Parts: sequence; structure tokens; C-alpha cells
Amino acid sequence: VERVLQMARIDKRDFQLNITEVNINDIVFKASENSRLKITQREGSLKTELAAERPVIEGDLTHLSNIVYNLLDNAEKYSKENPDILISTMNVKNGVQLEVKDKGIGMSKEQTKHIFDKFYRVHTGNRHDVKGFGLGLSYVKALVNAHNGNVKVQSELDKGSTFTVFLPFRQDE
Repeated sequence: VERVLQMARIDKRDFQLNITEVNINDIVFKASENSRLKITQREGSLKTELAAERPVIEGDLTHLSNIVYNLLDNAEKYSKENPDILISTMNVKNGVQLEVKDKGIGMSKEQTKHIFDKFYRVHTGNRHDVKGFGLGLSYVKALVNAHNGNVKVQSELDKGSTFTVFLPFRQDE
């Protein structure tokens, strides 16, 4: 219920970002360290490549952290037996690009069209251990947009998915 109410506030733009200078590399490092235990328990691997030489952007630390956690959590949840995940940062024109790449179950082109819709969940076949409400990626998209950024996905069934997030250095750009 709390998540649904939070999404309703986000949809109505009834929230305020707490904009400060944040280091994307630090956020990714902390999120990776916290996610690594769950991934290694499944005999998987999580690689981190922090290549952004200018990692400081204007943003809301809490929401940006949640975005990274959501993407890592999905990469782990929708991976087969041994998750193989790469999370990276790099500088691009006017900002930072964050990429989360997995070799999980992937999605069809039709599924990728709906992946950022509220309550949409990718069918996982006979697996019943993937928990969630279909709000994580809707939240990711809404908050990336609120930061004047964008998010996209490339995916192929049985090969994995790559989520790419662009965040500008400054909120007025």
C-alpha cells in the first residue's frame, strides 16, 4: 500500500527532490557492496566498472540510490541460476551514464514496450520466486525523468537485459 501511495504522489508530481551534489560512483559502489552478498549466495558475480571521471551530479541522494538498488535487484531477480551482472558508470555529453547489464531471462520486444508501466511484470514461466508488484521500473523511470534524465532498455529473450540511465550534471541543463 505504501508503494502504491508513493507512486500516486510521484505520478501527480506531489513530491520534492532534495537536490544536492551527489557522486554517482559512490552510490553505485555502496549499492553493489550491499547487493553482492545476495548475488554471491546464488553463486553469481557482480562486476563494477566506475569509469565516470566526473561522477558528481546534482540530484536527490535517496532517490538516486533507490534507482540503482531497483536496477540491481531486478538484474538479480530475473537472472537464472548464477547471476552475472555488470554495473558501470561513464561520462557522456552533459552528464553521467549508468548501465546495468545482466545475462538473465531477458524480454521480448513486446515486453520491453511495457516494462516501465505501473504494475507490469515480465512473465517468468514456472518460477514462482520472483517477488514484487511491478512498481520498481515505473519508479525508476519517473524519478530519472524528475532528474531531467532518461532511461532505456535493450533486451533479448534468454540472453539478458541492459538498462541505460542518463543523468545530467546539473538540473538546469
